[in-house]
Amino acid sequence: MSDWPFLRNGKPPHICSGEGVYLYTQDGKEILDAAAGAVATSIGHGRTEVADVIKESVLKLDYIIPPWNCDERQQLVERLRSSWLPDSFNRFHFTSGGSEAIESAMRIAVMYHSARDQRHKCKIIGRDISYHGTTLGTIALGGHEARKLGIEHVLPAFPKVITPYPLRCESNDPTSYYLDAFRLVLEEEGPDTVAAIVGEPILGASGGAMVPPDGYWEGVREICHEHNILWIADEVMTGFARTGTKFGYQHWDAEPDLIVSGKGLACGYAPINGVFSTDKVAEPIEQAPGYAVMFHTYGSHPSGCAAADKVLEILEREDLVNRARTLGETLETKLQSAFSNHPHVAECRGKGMLQAIEVVKNRSTLETYDLAENVTGKIINHSFQNGVHFYGAGTGVVRDVILIGPPLTIEEHHIDQMVGVLSDAVDAVTQTTN
Repeated sequence: MSDWPFLRNGKPPHICSGEGVYLYTQDGKEILDAAAGAVATSIGHGRTEVADVIKESVLKLDYIIPPWNCDERQQLVERLRSSWLPDSFNRFHFTSGGSEAIESAMRIAVMYHSARDQRHKCKIIGRDISYHGTTLGTIALGGHEARKLGIEHVLPAFPKVITPYPLRCESNDPTSYYLDAFRLVLEEEGPDTVAAIVGEPILGASGGAMVPPDGYWEGVREICHEHNILWIADEVMTGFARTGTKFGYQHWDAEPDLIVSGKGLACGYAPINGVFSTDKVAEPIEQAPGYAVMFHTYGSHPSGCAAADKVLEILEREDLVNRARTLGETLETKLQSAFSNHPHVAECRGKGMLQAIEVVKNRSTLETYDLAENVTGKIINHSFQNGVHFYGAGTGVVRDVILIGPPLTIEEHHIDQMVGVLSDAVDAVTQTTN
C-alpha cells in the first residue's frame, strides 16, 4: 500500500469526526469508542472548550524552547501541584510522547545515582509482561515480545522480573511469590548495580488491565528502599483518573520516586506527557557540575500545556475521578454477569474504567488459542462492524485479551451496549474457531 498504513492487514477505517463518546466513519457509521482511542480520550471527543484554549495559545505563542517558561506551562504546573500530585512531587519534565517520557525517567534515574558518585548503579529492571514505548530503549526494557520482532537482535539487554499474573500463579501466596522473584533477580544482578525498576501499577495493553495482588507494590517499595533503588511508576495509561484514583499506584499504600504520565494528561487533544519527581531525585542532578536533563524539541509546547491544563480542569469540574470509580464498578459487574461462566473467558479483571477479558480455548485448563487464529483481531473486527471499538491487548505470549477503557463521560446505557456487543462477538468468534 502506497500510504504505509503501519503494515496492518486490510484497509484501516477512515474516521472523519468524533463527538462525545462516538466516532464517525467516512461512510457515516457511528462507532461507540469503548477504548477511548488507545485509552486516551478520557473526557470524550469534540470538547470545544479545549480547542478554544489551543487556538488562543497558538495565536499568542506558537513555540519556545522547552527550558523557557510561559503562562501556559506555569498554569499547568500550578494545577498539577495544587490538585493532582502528592506534595513531595514538585519537579516537572514534559515530553511529547510516552516513549520519550519513559526514556527521560530512565536517564534521570541513572543520572541521580551518578551525581551521588554511584556510577555502578546503572541497571534498569523491567518486567516480563509490560509495555513502555517503541524506541529501541523502551521496547527493550518492556516485555512485549510481538513488538520486538525484526529488531530483537539489536536491542540492549535489560534484566527482567516476573510480572504478577494472578490468574496463572500456582502459589497460594502470590504476593510473596512475586516479591521473592524480584529479590532473586536483584541477587543475580547485584543490588548495588541497579538504579531503578520500571513498572505499570496496573498493566495496560500488554497484559490487559492486569491487577497485582495486594501487598505487591508495598513490598516492591520496601525492597527498593532497602537497596537505594528508584521505583519509576509508568502511569502513561493508568494516570489521571482512569482507574478511579488520580494515579494507579494510589490503590495501594506505596509511593514511587518518579511518576511518568501520558494519555490522560491531555486526553488526546495534544501530544504532551510528564515526568514528575521529588527534590530527593532532582537535587543531586542539579548540584552535579555540568549535569542537565536534555529536553525534546516539542516538550512543554505552549499549546500542549494549555490543552492539558483545560483537560485537567474538566476532569476536576466533572468529578471524573469518582465517576471512573463508580461507573467502573458498574462496568465490572456487567462484565462479570456476562462472562463469569463463559466457557471461553478465563477472567474479567481491572480497576475503574480500565477493564479486560481474557479469551481462552479452554476455561478449565487455561489453554490458549493458537496465535495464528487471530482471535483478538476477529473479536475486535466483529465488534467494530457492530458499532463498538475495543482495544486488542496482549504481547503475543499473553494473548487474546480485549481491553475496555472508554471515555469517563459514558452513561450506563453505553456500558450495556459495550457488554452486549462484546458478548456477541466472543460467542461468534469462539464458536467458529477450532
